[in-house]
Amino acid sequence: MLQKLSISNYALIDNLEISFGSGLNILTGETGAGKSIILGALSLILGQRAESRYFFNQQKKCVIEGLFRIDAFHLKQFFIENDLDYEPETVLRREISADGKSRAFVNDTPVNLNALKALGEKLIDIHSQHATLEINDAEFQLLVVDAVAAHEDLLNDYRFKFRLFKKDTASLQQLIAESEKAKADLDYYQFQFDELEKAGLTAGEQELLEQELYTLNNAEEIKRNLSGAHYLMQEGETSAIIQLHEAGHQLSSLEKFNPQIEELHQRLNSAVIELKDIAAEIENIEQRTHTDETRAGEINTRLSMVYNLQKKHRVNSVDELLQLQDDLSGKIQQAVFGDEAIEKLRKQLNSDQNGLEALAQSISANRQKAIPGIEASVISSLSEMGMESAVLKVELEVRKSGSPDFLTKNGIDEVRFLFTANKGHTPAEMSKVASGGELSRLMLAIKSLIARNTALPTIIFDEIDAGVSGEVANKVGQIMERLANNLQVITITHLPQIAGKGGNHYFVYKDDTATATYTRIKQLDSNERVLEIAKMLSGDNPGESALQNARELLGDLRS
Repeated sequence: MLQKLSISNYALIDNLEISFGSGLNILTGETGAGKSIILGALSLILGQRAESRYFFNQQKKCVIEGLFRIDAFHLKQFFIENDLDYEPETVLRREISADGKSRAFVNDTPVNLNALKALGEKLIDIHSQHATLEINDAEFQLLVVDAVAAHEDLLNDYRFKFRLFKKDTASLQQLIAESEKAKADLDYYQFQFDELEKAGLTAGEQELLEQELYTLNNAEEIKRNLSGAHYLMQEGETSAIIQLHEAGHQLSSLEKFNPQIEELHQRLNSAVIELKDIAAEIENIEQRTHTDETRAGEINTRLSMVYNLQKKHRVNSVDELLQLQDDLSGKIQQAVFGDEAIEKLRKQLNSDQNGLEALAQSISANRQKAIPGIEASVISSLSEMGMESAVLKVELEVRKSGSPDFLTKNGIDEVRFLFTANKGHTPAEMSKVASGGELSRLMLAIKSLIARNTALPTIIFDEIDAGVSGEVANKVGQIMERLANNLQVITITHLPQIAGKGGNHYFVYKDDTATATYTRIKQLDSNERVLEIAKMLSGDNPGESALQNARELLGDLRS
């Protein structure tokens, strides 16, 4: 439900705020006063394109904001999917700068126009006498049947399982394609796999071999330097360890004079022990290091094979070669055993399809049962609105099992609405036989029907009552009034019979000043409503009879 609409700097509107009520809300005013301007502003927070040339003041930005009560529409999942904060009272805002740049917000969180439009379509349905595309749309016609069939849980269950079925069907096609390719390339894959398997590669092997070869190639230099280091540390007459031993003797003779020298002597002894360990390790490494041309040749041969494999397969490491080996093994397994996996998935899909068909048959049966009620209800409403000869025929065609696209997201049915407004004429597609006014009344009848069975968004009728008058106009107003028992209705009208039905009446008018013309709106109190409806009946200076007639239309029989 739209609770409040705020408009700033749009067309003839500088600042305007409207608080709407539940039920039937009426907007009236002279032609050109700005009723359509208000709808144009509202369409901006529904994601429509904006143009800065329509700004009231070209130096300021335009801001449109709508406050909606949304807790009846089960929209939490939409907010989760779009990473938005869900609030029972949600604010949609659109800001357009003078240079044409636009920003959109939902509860102060920036969103793109697609998200704003998707949410707006769930909250507002604007219908004018020329907006006939929806009623001719097969999806909308099916929605009407499903709303009356009242099988939402069954339909949601079917659609969830259908999505999984389509996903698994795509997986089967991919599996078949991969299996066929694997079979075609099996010899090639097997050759590559055998080559890698024969190489006997191990993780980290390349780095170890490269290090070992580097050591072998520099063995003489390594031995020479290690031997020299060992000599300097331990073997020479003035080796480091001998020198440190002598220093220790010097300190030991001084310990009795200063306790700190004893501590230093102990630390020196520890250093000597550590140096002896280092010297021993150096000697061990030196003794193990030797020139081995045979081993170097073996390593060169092994590394050459590794490098050739890496170049051949365009990789940079043994780990990547091992991963390739695993991948090839998987492709070989798929070629050899892929048919088993395909057959298993086929059986699963056949079982799933049987389950889907059973659900679709139940859905189809519910739709078939709902059709007579739809036809009777719409025909009755149209008769009330002066179309006594109108006929609506709902055709339900069930696709044959095994036909292309037998199962769709909506089941196995195709629905088509056929219509005629004239006695003796065969019903046909509505777009071919119905006038704008007839389609408007037909849409009103259909919306009234589905509003009794499901939660609809706020619906706005933009002068769809054009072309009717008198008692027919009164009947149209009564149907709008009934429709408003189930949802919020906002209607722009020039008919006093309809204006008198509203729970809330808003008057749109122009305010001319010395410098500019403004569009204004005010909510009328009971006395102002009587006067406004009387003016709609007889002109700007209504007499007592017009005032009395207005009171009667408003249900107030006081003279």
